[in-house]
Amino acid sequence: MADPESTVRQRRPPPSSPPTAPSYRTQDASKARGRPAEVPVAIVPPVAFLILFASHVIAALYHPINDCDEVFNYWEPTHYLNHGHGFQTWEYSPVYAIRSWAYAGLHALAMEPSKLLPFETKAAEFYFLRIVLGLVCALCETRLYSKIASMLNPRIAVTFLIIMATSPGMFHASIAYLPSSFSMHTTMLGMAAFMDWRGGLRTAQGIFAIGAGAVLGWPFAAAMALPYLLEEVVLASISDKQGMIDLIWRFADGAARATGILALQVAIDTFFYRKLVIVPFNIVWYNVFAGSGGPDLYGTEPWHFYLRNLFLNFHLWLLLALLSMPFLLLQHFSRVKGNTSSSYLRGIVFLTPFYLWLGIFTLQPHKEERFMYPAYPALALNAAVALHIILANLGSTDPKDPVSRIPIQLRFISILAFVFTCLGLSAFRTLGTMTGYSAPLSIYAHLRGPVAQYGDNICLGKEWYRFPSHYHLPAHTSAKFVKSEFSGLLPGEFFAGNTIQSLEYFPATHMVPSGMNDQNREDPAKYNDVKNCNFLVDVHSLSTGVSKLEPNYIADTEHWSPVKCLPFLDAPSSGVIGRLGWVPDLPFLPSQLRRVYGEYCLLKRKGPPAPEPVLGGRVDPVPRVETMA
Repeated sequence: MADPESTVRQRRPPPSSPPTAPSYRTQDASKARGRPAEVPVAIVPPVAFLILFASHVIAALYHPINDCDEVFNYWEPTHYLNHGHGFQTWEYSPVYAIRSWAYAGLHALAMEPSKLLPFETKAAEFYFLRIVLGLVCALCETRLYSKIASMLNPRIAVTFLIIMATSPGMFHASIAYLPSSFSMHTTMLGMAAFMDWRGGLRTAQGIFAIGAGAVLGWPFAAAMALPYLLEEVVLASISDKQGMIDLIWRFADGAARATGILALQVAIDTFFYRKLVIVPFNIVWYNVFAGSGGPDLYGTEPWHFYLRNLFLNFHLWLLLALLSMPFLLLQHFSRVKGNTSSSYLRGIVFLTPFYLWLGIFTLQPHKEERFMYPAYPALALNAAVALHIILANLGSTDPKDPVSRIPIQLRFISILAFVFTCLGLSAFRTLGTMTGYSAPLSIYAHLRGPVAQYGDNICLGKEWYRFPSHYHLPAHTSAKFVKSEFSGLLPGEFFAGNTIQSLEYFPATHMVPSGMNDQNREDPAKYNDVKNCNFLVDVHSLSTGVSKLEPNYIADTEHWSPVKCLPFLDAPSSGVIGRLGWVPDLPFLPSQLRRVYGEYCLLKRKGPPAPEPVLGGRVDPVPRVETMA
């Protein structure tokens, strides 16, 4: 096997000096064989940023919301902060307090500039924040891209850029309003800091970046820093006393910065909950140490869930990411000459975070797609390193290498075929998702204008979990739930008290809502009688079952008339290819390849709704909780 085109070498400092600023340089394997070195040309960071940001803007405007937790745990509380009403989940009850108002408040502030736009709808705020999230993601990606190009190899950086800009996984993770996406952003900043040893180690920056993501976003994201910290401990342990002292100071510096973020978060959450709350602690306690219930109440998955999910989102790149460590070790133990062991120690450190994260979450019974978001950049880096090793060996002209007997044109064509196959698979999956499931983001736009009136109720039955938030409803209207076959705990409503008369900001954030529990027990008070609905959103297709609780409202022309119906992919009735991605609607395609669509409809009640009072949104008379749950 040929050498990699570029490996990283460390010049170990003298024993009397601490290993705080090792220098790195790249060595081209082709020089060792006596032929001119290939100089990979990297895309300059500003151009890389534009590519990434353009990809994320498209996702912000057209990609559907993948996870109802994003809506009910983040978009809805933010809508309450900005507009005074919205759905409230049990996680925001002061009894449990496992969601941070500091995180929601940060995004509510980020929405404020959208009021300067020449649009009057709340949907403009929604898309504005999505674009801001895409902007932040592109900036973090560009930072990591530039460090990969300068510290590892430009070709690795370009491959990393391709993966991040085109993969279906990044298409939704980059603009998702989720703590795991926020942690993904800060993890990229942390990886860039740990990677960059030019001019001194940036351990404190790395700890601060990943620590901020763990505190404000998701506490478990701190695990991504472990390989880098372990590397520095190992290097300091073989250095002198001063090296160990410097290590301790760097660790203390980073920890102090992250603690400052935690202190600010605790202060903000204490203001909203009106009691001392440490949300990251509550999250860890609920997910790890809860005596009963816990996240397993919401479903468990087999061990291979993440492998299947990551393959859908990264296809062939996932295979390369999984093979990256074997490729690196095989190269090291086969025929690499003249490279220090520290080169491969660094390589192992860079590749370990993805394996570590995948291993930790594969062992957890409760699995969700968003749990993988913080590891997406690490997956892309692993895949880029693996492809770099393959390309270096395919470019070998050493007569001892069997690959040198393959015509160079054939090798070049095979590389292009692989890259274009990856791009094709990404487009196939991304277009399939956007064209098949975009109706929930589009249907509510038809309520605007004179269609919906002040105080109208827009009801959700079996489609409650696809509701894209109150940001898509006209002002002075609200969404309500009607009973369906779902028997778990639905969100309630934030208490919409008169904040001017009460002289209190955001009173609902510290009031104990009724019917909330952490056992996923149904609360009948959260349902609205369908007779009180002015509008209703329903879906029907060939595979849609009909029952007493889930009738075909679309066919009930006596009580409902369609305002607008949009196509919505009927996945169970479509073939495997049609379910996985986009297939053109061509008459000559066999039926097993074609996509089958149902109707996703916004319905309007014929005649006035019943005058009965609407249930839901009640609160207990106790305004606050004085002790931690």
